Amino acid sequence: MSITQNYKLNLIQWYPGHIAKAEKNLKEQLKRVDVILEVRDARIPLATNHPQMNEWVGTKPRVLVINRLDMILPQVRSHWIDWFKSQEQVPYFTNAQHGQGITAITKAAQAAGIELNQRRKDRGMLPRPVRAVVIGFPNVGKSALINRLIGKRVVESAARPGVTRQLRWVRISDQLQLLDAPGVIPSRMENQLAAVKLAICDDIGEASYDNQLIAAAFVDIVNQLQETHPYLLPPHPLLSRYEVDSIIHTGEAYLQVLAEHRYQGDVERAARTLITDFRKGLLGNIPLEIPPHV
Repeated sequence: MSITQNYKLNLIQWYPGHIAKAEKNLKEQLKRVDVILEVRDARIPLATNHPQMNEWVGTKPRVLVINRLDMILPQVRSHWIDWFKSQEQVPYFTNAQHGQGITAITKAAQAAGIELNQRRKDRGMLPRPVRAVVIGFPNVGKSALINRLIGKRVVESAARPGVTRQLRWVRISDQLQLLDAPGVIPSRMENQLAAVKLAICDDIGEASYDNQLIAAAFVDIVNQLQETHPYLLPPHPLLSRYEVDSIIHTGEAYLQVLAEHRYQGDVERAARTLITDFRKGLLGNIPLEIPPHV
């Protein structure tokens, strides 16, 4: 049974009330915004692309921020840069936790503002700060990015989805104001493979999924990448960490073997450990997606 077939029987859906309310407020605020900073997860840049983003943004300038740069290998980043360029998009890769790539984001947002204020000047109006909004799925690093842009901690940031619950404006400088928005997620997850990847990366609420199914899916994805694109992964990541090779097992079977080998047969503990180790980067820099046609 494939990963997606597995999830036809176990649909992942998560749309808590605070996200529904925030999305409504966000759509109202977007009319006042000049530029969009769209933040995605470098491990899953496609799965963290909200299907309604284009509809919301319209013709407004967009800065595409691919965060968690530290969690993928440089060669994966290079492939994504080429792919996004083929889609006529410029990706800005960042590690918001450590401040890498932040200056380029500020410059890109302000560049959009120069055009805006030139139009205002042409109409005889005074210049004003650029209004930018930071949009993305829960837990992709939006708040950490804002704190880095400002240079101090002004919004709460935590490694779990759903921390930011309200929209608020934050002044970056005389030239730039930022709207911090809660994570947005589709009201219905039509693409269940994308939902699985969101769950593995902790970009969706944990009440929506089963740890063992998610861990098994993770092993299946890693096995598939090891067979097709081994140079985009650290060598034998699961074997190196747990002394049990995954490549000869399905994800489900691997969990059983790992549980017997290390956790006295406790499959749930094996599943939780596997997912947590991946999220913390203890298995090395593993992407869950690579660009199409690589």
